[in-house]
Amino acid sequence: AFVNDTPVVVLMIPILIAIARRTRKPATRILLPMGLATIIGGMSTTIGTSTNLLVVGIAHDMGLPQIGMFDFTFMVLLVGGTGLLYIALVVPRVLPARDPNIVETTPRIFKAQLWVREGGAADGLTLSEALARTDGRMRIQEIQRGENLIVAKLPSVRLQPGDRLLVTDTASNLKQYEDVLGATLHRSGETDASSPDGAVPADDDLQLAEIVVHRGSPLFLRTVESAQLGRRSNLRPLAIHRGGQRTADVTGQLDQVRLRAGDVLLVQGSRSAIEALKFDSSMLVVDGTTDLPRPHRAKRALAVFASVILTAAIGIMPIALAALIGFGLLLVLRCLTWRDAAAALPTAVIMIIVTSLALGKALVGTGMAEFVAAGFVAVAAGLPTPVILSGFMLIVAILTNIVSNNAAAVIGTPIAIAAAQQLGVNPMPFVLAVLFGANMSFATPFGYQTNLLIMSAGGYRFADFLKAGIPLAVLLWLGFSIALPMFYDLHAT
Repeated sequence: AFVNDTPVVVLMIPILIAIARRTRKPATRILLPMGLATIIGGMSTTIGTSTNLLVVGIAHDMGLPQIGMFDFTFMVLLVGGTGLLYIALVVPRVLPARDPNIVETTPRIFKAQLWVREGGAADGLTLSEALARTDGRMRIQEIQRGENLIVAKLPSVRLQPGDRLLVTDTASNLKQYEDVLGATLHRSGETDASSPDGAVPADDDLQLAEIVVHRGSPLFLRTVESAQLGRRSNLRPLAIHRGGQRTADVTGQLDQVRLRAGDVLLVQGSRSAIEALKFDSSMLVVDGTTDLPRPHRAKRALAVFASVILTAAIGIMPIALAALIGFGLLLVLRCLTWRDAAAALPTAVIMIIVTSLALGKALVGTGMAEFVAAGFVAVAAGLPTPVILSGFMLIVAILTNIVSNNAAAVIGTPIAIAAAQQLGVNPMPFVLAVLFGANMSFATPFGYQTNLLIMSAGGYRFADFLKAGIPLAVLLWLGFSIALPMFYDLHAT
């Protein structure tokens, strides 16, 4: 309710995976319920998600009174409470127990390149001889030689130094093939990126880690090569996992593949480099072994955080001013560094909010909002106002699962206000209908960015989100369809 949804999910995923491992319970029945509950919590205050901020900002720019932080919290507690009960009691029962242990029993399948080293065991072997050394288990998709040459996968073809074998397998099997063939999972001749001076760490100091790419990650929409993990984190990228039907997109030079949200990058580095990666707030390491941080300044940070919320809630100062003062206090009290602050302000998020507000003004300024609202009112002519309100919220809820919650909010808010004005009723319940509908992104993995994180970490399928999310969305839609007319005294006329 008070922290952006994405960092909450990023924080909880490794913790819940660790719990699943230790209790031997299915992680699939834990992660998605957590994600759904996070979305409900985010809709309960004006600062819970960027979607809420957009709706409140657009409504205020269009002349409506400023919506307070907790103006609709009680309503969300009532309706969202039933949703939380559904999540706790029903969702774990409809989700499959696909993996009692997410790491050991269903390891991810990665795509990697095995580089044939000069003088290595595979140098000069025929393809059939190389496969025999792996007991026939290694699956080679293609053999790349030079810049653009693809060698036919004939049993008699001889491997040469510099050849790249594009293989798919689990992380443990890939490392085994590396040892058996005397090959490497990185470009031959590279200095070791896991050590600042290029020295090769001892074998017992090397560790593997899996990094999930999310929209706030420095890896998002970048190639492995341009991300420069070796320089930034002293880590060496080894392989890529891309779930579902998208796995066919990972072809050619793996270091040139543009990473998407939900991809998992397998990296190797020293124990200290992996530990540093786990404490990097911009990275999501999914292995369930993260140590708990030392909360030596946690009480100070919590006191400042509570003060910001309290002063904004009782109206002493606007939330923007309270948050700015709180930020300054966190710096003074050394709970936060300038680097942490800069990392918390991704350019993409700022541009989404700015351009979305501009789009909302454009819809109003060009008359498009009034045009669409007039059409909607004409179609719904003769229906009671609560039914029109409910129908509008349903449209926004469907839209948010197809496009995105921010897009649904930006498009829906001006139209909602225009529709209410043409009906001659209070526009506030229509604005809240957009806010609630845009947050009902439960039914698809691409409805909200945290859904993609959870899908990748938990190995979910598209159908899992449909089974768990559609009933939840219907439940909340019906609840708010009853609550909004009651709270705002909309008569069935």
